[in-house]
Amino acid sequence: MNRFSSSRVLCASVAALALSVAPARAATVTSPPYLDEITGARALDFVKARDAHTLDVLTHDPRYAGFYKDALTIAQSHDRIAAPEQLNGQIYNFWQDADHVRGIWRRTGVASYRTGKPDWTTVLDLDALSASEHANWVWKGADCLEPDETRCLISLSDGGEDAVTVREFDLATNAFVPGGFALPGAKQSADWLDRDTLLVSRPWRPGDLTDSSYPYIVRLWHRGTPLNVATEVARGTKQDMEASGESFTDGQGHHVALIQTAHTIFSSSYALLENGHTTPLDLPRKSDIQGLLDGQLVVRLNEPWTANGQTFPTGALVAVDPTQPAPKPELIAAAGPRQMIEGAAVTKGHVLVALYDNVRGTVVSYARGSDGWRGRRLALPGDVSVSITSSTIRDDDAFIGVSGFLTPPELWQANARTGGLNRLVAMPPQFDAAGLTVDQYEAASTDGTKIPYFLVHRRDMAENGTNPVQLYAYGGFQISMTPRYSGTLGKLWLDRGGVYALANIRGGGEFGPAWHEAGLNVHRQRVFDDFAAVARDMIARHVTSPAHLAIRGGSNGGLLMGVEFTQHPELWKAVVIEVPLLDMVNFETMSAGSSWTGEYGSVRDAAQRAFLEQISPLQNLKSGVRYPVPFIMTSTKDDRVGPVHARRFAARMDALHLPYFYDEQVEGGHAAGANLREAAQEAALEYTYMWRTLDGAP
Repeated sequence: MNRFSSSRVLCASVAALALSVAPARAATVTSPPYLDEITGARALDFVKARDAHTLDVLTHDPRYAGFYKDALTIAQSHDRIAAPEQLNGQIYNFWQDADHVRGIWRRTGVASYRTGKPDWTTVLDLDALSASEHANWVWKGADCLEPDETRCLISLSDGGEDAVTVREFDLATNAFVPGGFALPGAKQSADWLDRDTLLVSRPWRPGDLTDSSYPYIVRLWHRGTPLNVATEVARGTKQDMEASGESFTDGQGHHVALIQTAHTIFSSSYALLENGHTTPLDLPRKSDIQGLLDGQLVVRLNEPWTANGQTFPTGALVAVDPTQPAPKPELIAAAGPRQMIEGAAVTKGHVLVALYDNVRGTVVSYARGSDGWRGRRLALPGDVSVSITSSTIRDDDAFIGVSGFLTPPELWQANARTGGLNRLVAMPPQFDAAGLTVDQYEAASTDGTKIPYFLVHRRDMAENGTNPVQLYAYGGFQISMTPRYSGTLGKLWLDRGGVYALANIRGGGEFGPAWHEAGLNVHRQRVFDDFAAVARDMIARHVTSPAHLAIRGGSNGGLLMGVEFTQHPELWKAVVIEVPLLDMVNFETMSAGSSWTGEYGSVRDAAQRAFLEQISPLQNLKSGVRYPVPFIMTSTKDDRVGPVHARRFAARMDALHLPYFYDEQVEGGHAAGANLREAAQEAALEYTYMWRTLDGAP
């Protein structure tokens, strides 16, 4: 991506479930070394055998065919809102459907888009490009040179990896530029300095990557010169996470180029790049830049900052002139104790802020006046999630996305200057929400902290402990889980009488940076306790019981699922573990794992290693324990977390003679699904697994 009300008292039977024994020191686990060879023959044989078992069982379940059909119909529906991207005075959109499996990049005029039935022109066809180049290109976005926005850098991935190729594209001719900028595939970044110069960060020679597997050397590459003679302008270290260049342009014609050196995933230093030379900027390390307006950087603070005799709170949004030797920041907006600034976008003369109050979203437009910054709240629907879908420095028009659990996505056009709003289009319902309602509750965690969660259910839901519940959470990296519409969830779960719960556990950003920091590294047990507390609260309310409870999470949420699987096997019947981290004793040496030590800690620190050993799912699988039968899902092409975590966990389950389902898709990267068909198949498999497991199928 939500939640609230309160109940602290557990009945005796639920209180018994709350008792847990602190795990002993983790066992040493040795996995078959061939599993580490991502595309090795023996590793792929291991994968194919387990995939075959999963597909044989789940695709022959009578529910699967209908689930797949419904999920694919929803994914490929032409009633989906075509998300706008404002470029060069027109509207662009990337689109996938049954006829465009890999997708097309297309455009239309603003007036045509406003009709709700745009007349689209195809700009780039990835299916045709893939066929002509014998590749499987996955769209990774376009970066177009401001303010003209006629030349773009298009990033394409082979099968969904984070590694990309970058090519220059001309919007005037709808074609790649002959002899234009082209970067071969790698983990890299590129941004425009001007029409004939790029800021490029990539592995210039073998080994030019950080321990986190990202580039750290930034060079200027001039048009018409060989890539290998690009001029170095900045260099981080192998111990940093990454170094990259980025440029900003505003509606008043100011241009700022910056070098960002990410020391960890949460801390960075910035330098101003002028005439090939860098000057450090005095910004807090825990901050991120949202844009440029009237020559001032718009900066979100993730820690308190004292500058020019004034202290700005954590979570605030400030404006800073990067050319001043000593910063004199101005406060744009500050978040209250139960609020969170999710992000900001810049128009020609305003800053649009997505603000959440108790996990319910709204948008505020801020303008700078003679007496400081003043905000105007836009009159959008309440009790929803909001997203600033698109903005432009050409004018003050922007597009706002609105969505809720039972509110199909809507697209609003907003004017940041006047506050005017116009609802352009609303997606038709993809499931029957009549009779459904949303409640918000609180659960008391182990340390007494109130953890909010949402419950989506039928109004006439019986409080008898037998309702099938799917509980979802993420709990990391300051990422917020907010109410959003999902046709697949509605059709495959809610329509069949299922209850959906979304937990706002610590580690996320729902209440700002402090909510996130409460669950960092050795404090992460709070995150796991929060999740279990929500489950117990639902059990105490007689919404469900362990025999009827499924849990699901991916990536960092996959780690959460692995920990809950090993720490509280008695609390759940079905556990879906998607693209997970599961070997926390060795995660730093796997794929991009070293980049996450700021979140999880490091085994190089004795106290942090002891904690990681204590919670690592792989090392805490034990014989003689009655575990649920999980569904483990990953992707061979995932070069971020990587499939090795899931493979090692499966191998350990084998060694302990424990049953499980396993699905490793070849393509799709960390998103696990390179196209809509693969995504629909994965959804059908997971929902089939959850329903058959809660129904008591073997």
